[in-house]
Amino acid sequence: MNTCTNSQSVAGLAGWIGLTFLAPLTGVLSKPGAWYAALNKPSFNPPAWIFGPVWSLLYTLMALAAWIVWKRGGFAAHRRALVLYLIQLALNAAWTPAFFGIHRLDLAFGVIVALWIAIALTLRAFWQVNRLAGGFFVPYLAWVSFAAFLNWTLWRLNP
Repeated sequence: MNTCTNSQSVAGLAGWIGLTFLAPLTGVLSKPGAWYAALNKPSFNPPAWIFGPVWSLLYTLMALAAWIVWKRGGFAAHRRALVLYLIQLALNAAWTPAFFGIHRLDLAFGVIVALWIAIALTLRAFWQVNRLAGGFFVPYLAWVSFAAFLNWTLWRLNP
């Protein structure tokens, strides 16, 4: 059920994309650098080049999912789902400064566990509105599951 005009829909999509892509901007101030390069890493640590393409795809899917839910009645109709989306987005943005900025692998692990929970709740809430929107969160949850395990492993290898 589409409750907005085409121009509102396009503007909404642009807004959700813009808002979603604000989250990775915390990485501008918190880059991996020499500190990360010097960490002991497990054999399954992905190469650095993989993160940009994977996160770009995930942020795009997240934005599309939020837009699909928003199109079905906006905040008035889906307040809980969209607030959960904003919470997980804030936690997503908080992880990078915790990990790369202040080098707190323990704090970053706490943030990523909270992020995982928020993603799972958002996925469920989005799924109830639209299965495609919920489905767009499945790869994100899978990647953050892996990232949480990697964060934990890095923390254990670098006490």
